[in-house]
Amino acid sequence: MFDVGFSELVMVGLVSLLVIGPERLPKVARVAGFWIGKIQQMIANVKVEISQELHAEEIRQLLKENESMAYLNDEKIPPLNSQLDPLSAEILNQKSHQSHE
Repeated sequence: MFDVGFSELVMVGLVSLLVIGPERLPKVARVAGFWIGKIQQMIANVKVEISQELHAEEIRQLLKENESMAYLNDEKIPPLNSQLDPLSAEILNQKSHQSHE
């Protein structure tokens, strides 16, 4: 993201040494490192949450597509029960006619 080379880091170190002073520089460096670590951790957590949310949205879209496909399939082909009911009634009628004979 930031193109910072070694020479820039040395320059920042020297300027901070002059401005802050050698006594307070280690404490300031620790505090700065702590906050940089916290910021990096927060950024990582946000990335994970966004990734999880995108994955969940993909799953919702797939489920929605599957439901719409199932609905279309149900419209094109009548349900199996509605086809079996007349057939089972016809078979029962034939069995009753055969038993009467």
